[in-house]
Amino acid sequence: MKILTAAQMREIDRQAIEELGLPGLVLMENAGREVANLILNELEIDPDWPVLVIAGKGNNGGDGLVAARHLVNQGATCEVLLLGRQDEVRGEALINLEIARKIGIKITEVPTETLWDKNRHLLKESTVIIDAMFGTGLSNPLTGLMARVVGDINNSGALVVSVDIPSGLSADSFEVIGPTVKADFTVTMASPKIAHIFPPAEDYVGELYLADIGVPPSLFERPDFSLELVEINSLQPYFGPRVRNSHKGNYGHLLILAGSFGKTGAAAMAGQSALKMGAGLVTVATAESCLPIVASTMPELMTEPLPETPSRTISSQALGRVMELLEGKDALLLGPGLSSHPETSSLVLNLLERIKNATIPVIVDADGLNIISTRPEILSSLPEKTVLTPHPGEFSRLSGISTAEALRRRLQVVPGLARKYRVHLVFKGYKTLVVSPEGTTYVNPTGNPGMASGGSGDVLSGFIASEVIQTKELTRAVVNAVYVHGLSGDLAAAEIGERSLTATDIIHYLPQALSFIIRGGQNDEDW
Repeated sequence: MKILTAAQMREIDRQAIEELGLPGLVLMENAGREVANLILNELEIDPDWPVLVIAGKGNNGGDGLVAARHLVNQGATCEVLLLGRQDEVRGEALINLEIARKIGIKITEVPTETLWDKNRHLLKESTVIIDAMFGTGLSNPLTGLMARVVGDINNSGALVVSVDIPSGLSADSFEVIGPTVKADFTVTMASPKIAHIFPPAEDYVGELYLADIGVPPSLFERPDFSLELVEINSLQPYFGPRVRNSHKGNYGHLLILAGSFGKTGAAAMAGQSALKMGAGLVTVATAESCLPIVASTMPELMTEPLPETPSRTISSQALGRVMELLEGKDALLLGPGLSSHPETSSLVLNLLERIKNATIPVIVDADGLNIISTRPEILSSLPEKTVLTPHPGEFSRLSGISTAEALRRRLQVVPGLARKYRVHLVFKGYKTLVVSPEGTTYVNPTGNPGMASGGSGDVLSGFIASEVIQTKELTRAVVNAVYVHGLSGDLAAAEIGERSLTATDIIHYLPQALSFIIRGGQNDEDW
């Protein structure tokens, strides 16, 4: 599902109206009807409960007027406070204003704060308030009368339904730019906008409903619409039954270079998660003294001892053996628990130089990323199918952009780095981003704060490495793995709570997550 900017949504509307001949009046009718349907059908509001529409003078207000008409037609009690004068309303909104007036809906003009003070008591007397003040075109903070109205709505105690976007938000910004309606529900038209998806703006949206207003899906299929929200139904084709006469060789052999003294768990969890995600064979190559610990965690793991330093990290002398181990492998995972020991760092840097022309996927995580950040010029010569999995701090070290700036401008700087170095990037965190080398950005909706604990990233790297050798389209494989990782964590949190959630719980709940996907998001009765 595409996530659009305000300008992109305007272009969609223009195409629908001017090129396809869909009248704007029809689009407004569909939008308002969807708002009314949410209130009456989805929320099951009693028709006797009073509804108050607070309408602006533009198209957003027009949507609210349509909603009022449909509510009244269904027997609801509804009136409108118009924030302006009726003679200031234009276009399709004016047509719907006149219709509402003719069928007897009470419309009160409120162009001043004085008149607002005379009518604000209606907010306390209403069960539901429809916020139809401003749509997605707002870019400046609300002041004066509008700011007063927002504050009173938020203090009303009523259920608040915003039309398209809570008034006060800028559709294109994560930030809350000024006084903003805090909605319980938001009905957005055709496609979500950036402010609906990312905090802190997201915190004002409430539960988001997507309204079908009749815009054909084909209008959204444009290469410049490069931001997408991952949906569960997009994963179903990749997790069906396996071919009956298949064997382990059909599902790939993964090499994991990981682990050091004190960080054997990272290597073990990466290996375990890769196997549970479906890889046919997994070999974990680690420092010799660490191998017994890793091997003991899961008998199905294959292990390989490597020369080690006195600090019990993998030695630079291991390079030749690692190159031998890569022969016949379908992917390499590099980094979990490696440490940044100088010899280990030298090994990683030399290995990346040796395999720069490799055609297999190379996933670099954790200490692998930290080592690369000491020699950022290496980013220009990484293998063709490289996947980097930084959290914001690691991204900062790789890019030279501060962590705060990276978070604030993630939709610009993360695709920028992916395009610059022609790599796949997984920008980990709340609403993890998966970015292709072309800059197409996928927003992952799964995951929860309980997953913010040690080892979660190691599990994710194992999921990704496993999936890329089973789903050959690299971008799709990474998107799938990130979604499944978050979903496994969500299912775990639902059962054991966020506070007690550990990385191994994510692995434990993976089978349930895969089953959940196969059933299209329907829970089993036993869960």
